[in-house]
Amino acid sequence: MTDKAQRHQARMQKQKQIVDAQIQQADNDKGLLLCITGNGKGKSSSGFGMVARALGHDMNVGIVQFIKGAMSTGEEAFYRRFPDKVAYHVVGDGFTWDTQNLEQDKRSAEQGWAIVKSLLANPDINLILLDELNIVLKMQYLHSNLVLQDLAKRPSMQHVIITGRGAPPAIIDAADTVSRIDDVKHAFRDGIRAQKGVEL
Repeated sequence: MTDKAQRHQARMQKQKQIVDAQIQQADNDKGLLLCITGNGKGKSSSGFGMVARALGHDMNVGIVQFIKGAMSTGEEAFYRRFPDKVAYHVVGDGFTWDTQNLEQDKRSAEQGWAIVKSLLANPDINLILLDELNIVLKMQYLHSNLVLQDLAKRPSMQHVIITGRGAPPAIIDAADTVSRIDDVKHAFRDGIRAQKGVEL
């Protein structure tokens, strides 16, 4: 074995000891609250990826899509193929700059939240994706404190994922895991429209 290979092996052995110790200390189970925010692309994609992972474990999933109701998406077309495992609800009326109707947007958000509360109350639902909820909260169509109160009442092992840019500080503080996706570069700014299978 070369000196470089020996040094690499020694570093990886130390790394393994650290990781193994961390895994051993992480011995609690709980329903997680996850927040995926930031201005970059991939927040909803991450949430729907976790939905796929949950289905791989034969879990029951609830999906409530805020804001995006006016557009047809590939994820909706796909996950509606599993009506026995996925409760899929689209409750938005489209992007806020399209609707231009504050009262309508608030009503849609409140109606959507009533659906969310029914999912939160169901112990048979293992994971809930609240797609674009952060935008709803940022625009104050719903209040973060009310949302957090309802989330706190959910079954102890129920996981909830909240996506959307502009996550309010209260959501970030309450979440167990927060990921922020940065906008480094986007094809749209080069005049390329949203592509099926990538954005739609």
